[in-house]
Amino acid sequence: MNALSSAKPALYIMIGGFLGAGKTTSVIQLAAHLEKQGHRIGVITNDQAEDLVDTQLVRRSGFNVKEIAGGCFCCRFSSLKEAAEQLTLDNRPDVFIAEPVGSCTDLIATVSYPLRRLYGEDYHIAPLSVLLDPQRALRILGLVEGKRFSAKIEYIYLKQIEEAQLLVVNKVDALDSEQKLILEQALHSRFSDKPIYWISAKTGVGLESWFDAITTLNQPLLSQRSLEIDYQEYAQGEALLGWLNATLLFESLEEMDGNAFLSELCRSLSESISHEQGLIAHIKLTFKPSDDDYEMASVQLVGNDYIAELGLTLCDEIDAGEIIVNARAEMGPEALMRSLQTCLKEMNKGGVTLTLVHADHFAPAEPVPEYRMEVGRA
Repeated sequence: MNALSSAKPALYIMIGGFLGAGKTTSVIQLAAHLEKQGHRIGVITNDQAEDLVDTQLVRRSGFNVKEIAGGCFCCRFSSLKEAAEQLTLDNRPDVFIAEPVGSCTDLIATVSYPLRRLYGEDYHIAPLSVLLDPQRALRILGLVEGKRFSAKIEYIYLKQIEEAQLLVVNKVDALDSEQKLILEQALHSRFSDKPIYWISAKTGVGLESWFDAITTLNQPLLSQRSLEIDYQEYAQGEALLGWLNATLLFESLEEMDGNAFLSELCRSLSESISHEQGLIAHIKLTFKPSDDDYEMASVQLVGNDYIAELGLTLCDEIDAGEIIVNARAEMGPEALMRSLQTCLKEMNKGGVTLTLVHADHFAPAEPVPEYRMEVGRA
């Protein structure tokens, strides 16, 4: 049954996955794909705090977006429903695409199933997709050497995979043939019940078959058993992660290359985090010129030993603008804040002034779902 064949109930699509898996790029690609088919799209982003880079990137791509801050979807279920209603008032979407917090799991029992049970007349619920960064997956599954998170954080990561109804390995363009074979064999061996899609949200490889699976309702998938999860271990894993959202004002005495500056800022922050013995989960930065609401540069980094990757780029040199910093790392939030302050000291030179306007730094609170409805259990 094609979920988009019915005009009245909106299709609700949730795309999960760990920090740095490429969820936002995938959301934007899916939204563009469905919009080309004539559908009206509403996007809902989610974070533990405000000033989310993802929201800026989705809005920059031209889609109507609402941001839910202050907790994951499961803990802010009422806000999730309110966000959908607000988007409906704005432009009456027939597809909602929701991107949960990257450290969140147990989404079927706390979000998908409650939506079906409480609001089944309003929504078709698509299968839950969970994205993987393949290099991180290779490390966490013990297939290659490299820095790894603490066991309790990896517990969340593995639970996300276990819960997936569609398992999506992103960034296949970053894998060589041997790595792909090793990871494919490991995933099929450990998670043999999962349909696996190999994609690159950046280049478009493999997207069409995954998008077809998302938009075709599959009743056996939707009625799978809810996740067996230890909420104490889940909470302890999240508490090990430092969270930082910050807003900076950039001023320069002379016009300069904003793309290069943003990459250098990301490098500096990464080095400061490493100096504080932190393990990076994800850093995302955006840079908006003061005189152009449309232009934006973006950069991201998914590990201490990775290279920062530019996404959007600025066309012209700039001398003033706003930078949004989202950083997640296994370290205390105070140490993460110190890392940013150290970075700012290093970057304030050569006629450049970076002013910290606002910052939130914390560890996520214990997850307490508004609803948790067991699926397929006695």
